[in-house]
Amino acid sequence: MLELAGVAADDALLAGWRERVARARARLGWSESVAIVRRHATGASLAIAAPCDQLFVATEINEWALCATLDERDPARWRLLPQALLAAAISNATEPAAVIAPVLAEDAAQARFERLAAAEARPALRALLAAAGEHLLPYVLDETLLTLGAGSGGRDYPLQALPAAGEVPWAALHDVPTAVITGSNGKTTTVRLLAACVTAAGRVAGYSCTDGVFIGAEAQASGDYSGPAGARLVMRDRRTQTAIIEAARGGILRRGIAVSAAHVALVTNISADHFGEYGIHDLDGLAAVKLSVAGLVGRDGLLVLNADDPLLRAGAEKLAARLGHVPPLGWFALHADLALLREHRARGGATCGVRAGVLVLSQAGVEHALGPVARMPLTVDGSATYNLANLAAAALGAAALGIPLDVIATVFARFGADPADNMGRLMRFEVGGVQVLMDYAHNPDGLHGLLEVAQHLRGGKGRLGLILGHAGNRLDADIAALAQVAAQYRPALVVVKENEAHLRGRAPGEIPRLIRAELLRCGLPDSALPMCTTELGAARCALDWSRPGDVLALPVHAAAARAAVLAMLTLESQAAARRAAGRTGPNGTL
Repeated sequence: MLELAGVAADDALLAGWRERVARARARLGWSESVAIVRRHATGASLAIAAPCDQLFVATEINEWALCATLDERDPARWRLLPQALLAAAISNATEPAAVIAPVLAEDAAQARFERLAAAEARPALRALLAAAGEHLLPYVLDETLLTLGAGSGGRDYPLQALPAAGEVPWAALHDVPTAVITGSNGKTTTVRLLAACVTAAGRVAGYSCTDGVFIGAEAQASGDYSGPAGARLVMRDRRTQTAIIEAARGGILRRGIAVSAAHVALVTNISADHFGEYGIHDLDGLAAVKLSVAGLVGRDGLLVLNADDPLLRAGAEKLAARLGHVPPLGWFALHADLALLREHRARGGATCGVRAGVLVLSQAGVEHALGPVARMPLTVDGSATYNLANLAAAALGAAALGIPLDVIATVFARFGADPADNMGRLMRFEVGGVQVLMDYAHNPDGLHGLLEVAQHLRGGKGRLGLILGHAGNRLDADIAALAQVAAQYRPALVVVKENEAHLRGRAPGEIPRLIRAELLRCGLPDSALPMCTTELGAARCALDWSRPGDVLALPVHAAAARAAVLAMLTLESQAAARRAAGRTGPNGTL
C-alpha cells in the first residue's frame, strides 16, 4: 500500500496508476487483480494485491505506477523524481552496490520488475501454501519463517530451507481453536475472559494482548503485543491448545493480522480514537478497519458483533459485498430482547444479552442462563455496563470455541474478584476508607464508563477525584473530548498528568496544558487542577488528597507506571488495614 499526500488524487491520476499497475501485473503473470483506491482527509491510500513471495516488487510497481503517471502529466514539475527514487533505493538497501536502479520509462521499468520478481520468487513457498489450503490448515508467515498448522499442531520451516510439499507430514499437523478480538474498548478484558474460560475447561490458552504474550499462566513477553508479532508468538508455541489474539487498529493497518483463519472473530465496539493516523479520520473508516477480522472466519465459524453499536450493524450489512459472503453471526447487546437479537434468534442465530438481571445465551433456538450479572464481579453490582457487554461478547466467543456453558458461567461468577484477573482494568482497592479504581480508560467512551462506576460507588456521598492524561499521538480535538467527559462528572479533583511513556512526538507538558485548559474552559476551578509530571506522582497526589468516603478513578496507561501504582496501592491498603486493626479492641469495637 502506498500513501498519496500532497498531490490531488484526481480521476485522471488514478486511472493512469491503475493502467500501469495492470500492465505490470500482466507482464509478471500475476493472477491477483485487486487495485483499491481509498480517498481520505489527507490524501489517498493506493493498494494492490500480489503473490505472497512478490511483496517487495509489488511496492516497487506501486511506486513506479504513481511516479510514472505524475511524470507523464507534468514532466517539468517531476523532473527530479528519478534521482530521488534512486537515492531512496540506495539508502534503503543493505547492499547499495547491488541496487537495480529504478526508472520511469515503461519498457526499462518492466524489465527491472522481472529481474526483481525472479530474485524474490519462492515457488516452494507458494506450493506449500496451496497444499495447506487443500489440507484445510492455517499458516503463519513472516520474512524468515513459515508455520504450517497452529499451536500444538504446527511445525516451523525456515524460508531458506523449505521442504517440498510431499515431504511435509500433513497428517501430524492440525489447527487449534482460534479467536481474534478487536474493537475500540474492552479488547484486553475480553481476551482475558476467553483465556480464563479456556483454562477452566482444561486447555492451554495461548493469548496476546496489550500487556504481553501468555501461554497458560506463563508470560512469554511483556509490553504491547496486540499486533502481528504477538499473534505469531502465540500461534507458533507448541503448548498452545486454544489461541486468543488481540488485534488493535495500529497493527492491522501497519502490518496486518498475521493469522490466516480464525474460528471466532469478535468486534467489541467502535468509538472515536486514534483519528488522523494511516488514513483513518472518522468512525466509518475505523469500523471498516475493525471489521477486516470478518475475513478470517469461514462458514463454520462465528463473527461476534455488538448490536448496540450502529456502526457495526451498518458494517454487517456490507459484508456480503466486501467479502463475497457473510460469516455466521453472533449478536450481543445489553438487552437480550433488543429487536435485532429477537430477529436473529428467530432465524436460529446465536445471541447473548441481559434479561431480568440474568445474562442469557441463546444457541440454535435454546436459551441458557449464565447467572445474575450483579453477582459477576466484573460488573461492580451491574454498574459497569461496558463490562456487561464484554461478558456477553465473551460468552458467545467462548461457546463458539467449544467451552461448556457451565464452565463459562462458573468463570463469569468469579472473574474480577481478584485484581490479578484483569490487571490494569477496573482494579478495585480500599485504602483507609477511600475506594480506588485503577483502569486503562484511554478514550472518551472508556473514561465515561469508568466514571459511571465511580459515581455508583460514591452513592451520592464523598468526593470524586481522578487523574487524567493522554498519549501524544491523539489530535487536539480528541484530547479536549477526553477532558470534557471528565468535566461532566464535576470532580472535586483532577490531577492532570503527563503520560511520560507515550509522548509520541509531543513536547513534555504539552498534553497536560491542553487538558487543563479545556477543564478550565468547562468550568472546573483552578484550585482543583494540580499538575504532575508522572503517572505515579499523579496517583500519589490524588491519594494524599483523599479522605474516607471518597472515590478515586485512576486511569493509568504505561505498564511500568501501572506496576508502580499497583505496588503503592497495595502497600497503602495494607498499612491502612494495620492501623485499623491497631485501633480495634478485643470485643471488635473501636
